[in-house]
Amino acid sequence: MLAELWESTGLSLITWREIVMFAIAFYLLYLAIYKKYEPLLLVPISFGIFLANFPATGIMSEDGLLGILYQGIKLGIYPPLIFLGIGAMTDFGPLIANPRSLLLGAAAQGGIFLTFVIASKINLPALNLSYSLEQAASIGIIAGADGPTAIFLTSKLAPELLAPIAVAAYSYMALVPILQPKVMLLLTTKDERKIRMTQLRKVSQVEKIIFPIVVTLFSGLLVPSSLPLIGTLMFGNLLRECGVTKRLSHAAQNELMNIVTIFVGLTVGASAKAETFLSASTITIMLLGAVSFILATACGILIAKLMNLIFKDKINPLIGAAGVSAVPMSARVVQVVGQQSDPSNFLLMHAMGPNVAGVIGSAIAAGLLLAYLG
Repeated sequence: MLAELWESTGLSLITWREIVMFAIAFYLLYLAIYKKYEPLLLVPISFGIFLANFPATGIMSEDGLLGILYQGIKLGIYPPLIFLGIGAMTDFGPLIANPRSLLLGAAAQGGIFLTFVIASKINLPALNLSYSLEQAASIGIIAGADGPTAIFLTSKLAPELLAPIAVAAYSYMALVPILQPKVMLLLTTKDERKIRMTQLRKVSQVEKIIFPIVVTLFSGLLVPSSLPLIGTLMFGNLLRECGVTKRLSHAAQNELMNIVTIFVGLTVGASAKAETFLSASTITIMLLGAVSFILATACGILIAKLMNLIFKDKINPLIGAAGVSAVPMSARVVQVVGQQSDPSNFLLMHAMGPNVAGVIGSAIAAGLLLAYLG
């Protein structure tokens, strides 16, 4: 009887793999709670990892609690809902006031396509490690630092890689304050970081209302595959700016966004089961994710430096780093790094333009890859 009782416990079934995953979960909790690295993302993700790696619970089975919630990931429901909330929370004014920001947002997406090429060329038979074009595209999208877009594209092209790619995408989003400053300092001089930009013009409400409609029209016609993301992003922004739907805008920004963030965080973390996560492929994806994020940041900065050679009105190249989609984390990092060189220089609003453009750019990049490979 005692033997049967022992065999029914998780202690008899736990292996070193689950213990490693527990350690990873605890480390992420430490970063979220004590270091305050994007706790709204890392706390749910890390606790999801913790819950999913208890043996014999069935919590991620098809009829388990997290397994049921995970259907929102597999079916591509959560990403557009998150984009709806992001649109309702985001002021597109800095982008409208400085259209050149679109170039920086587009430039940062170069990291997606560079990583796509790198991943597609990996072929290591000894480790049984290679990636199809669909898998390589899903890995490349990590460069956008946009978890919902990564989930959306991967669920369509390479669902078998959804767990490591989703964890990598959200982890690197949370680690923006650690990774980006090193690239920014490496690629810019102190004088460049001190460049002051002219104050942005005031954007009218009419412009803010027309903008989401025009962007939806063009993206829907030119890249139809991007419409689920771009359409909900712009719808959320229209709720914010039109002035007659404050209750809906408030709900999208708060109740809806908070609920979906909890579901996504828990289920993304819970997808990181020990038997599938601790593999050569997953480790490679995590490494490629870091490379892709560095490439995206570098592309934005380098294009900003190139623009300074072309245009008379100089821009601070640091804002090019905000071209990745981590809104508003990247913009805040630009502000912090800029003020380290000049405490009286305020770059936050200037960085929000490329930051918002990066959200649009990563969704369009995902639409292009889906149209080509889907």
